[in-house]
Amino acid sequence: MTITSNDHAFVICAYKENPHIEETINSLKNQTVKSNIYLSTSTPNEYLKKICKKYEIEMLINPHPKNAGTDWNYGYDHVPENFVTIAHQDDLYEPTFLEETLKFIKDESDFIICFTDYNELKLGKIEKSNLLLRIKRFMNWPLSKKCMQKNKFIRRRSLSIGCAICCPTVTFNKKKAGLSVFDTVYINSCDYKTWCDLAELDGKFIYINKPLLTHRIYSESATSKNLGNNIRQKEDLEIFSRYWPKPIAKFINKVYALSEKSNKI
Repeated sequence: MTITSNDHAFVICAYKENPHIEETINSLKNQTVKSNIYLSTSTPNEYLKKICKKYEIEMLINPHPKNAGTDWNYGYDHVPENFVTIAHQDDLYEPTFLEETLKFIKDESDFIICFTDYNELKLGKIEKSNLLLRIKRFMNWPLSKKCMQKNKFIRRRSLSIGCAICCPTVTFNKKKAGLSVFDTVYINSCDYKTWCDLAELDGKFIYINKPLLTHRIYSESATSKNLGNNIRQKEDLEIFSRYWPKPIAKFINKVYALSEKSNKI
């Protein structure tokens, strides 16, 4: 089996009237290899309808909104393609994102997820390296090696000290990951919880050691707001406690919380 762009879809998860969404759409339209693009939302409005009409994108409307995980699942479940990338409405994809992803997964029908490295965009400036990015690249590095990609122990050890996988860079194999893949209980760390659950499945976690996405960090983003309410720390502690005794989990959570500084503007 050879995976092609016809088997893949980008699903943009949109919320209300985000001012950055057209930049995201253009970055997907400008891919060197084309695939289908959908927009999924639980907050349909004229702004999104006009954008979908302008770019000839099909809109999927979630009639039962709850949280981010529920919204992501709706778009993920309701497209026919088996290989899906959930695009966040404020991030920018490099033109070769899909081309590079397909190179790594084209003959890998047993992969669960494939994800890439990324840069950060803060206050109009792209940061290609900072302490947090270097730590995450170190954590993900073993999964860039074919001999490690099926190793559940390696995946668990990495996830036991934090979430180094950038959600919008992830391409899913629905046949391996299953439907409604995202956790729907957590508010902020639903992606982190999802990677931990998927890490227990048989199959590959493939890491592409190239920054193929620019992740926008700004004060209005959902992550920044959740950090301000300490939602992330509470949820992350529960995940750390899955891997460690409570005292160690609390210590790791305190250290990990220092990374919040990178998400504050």
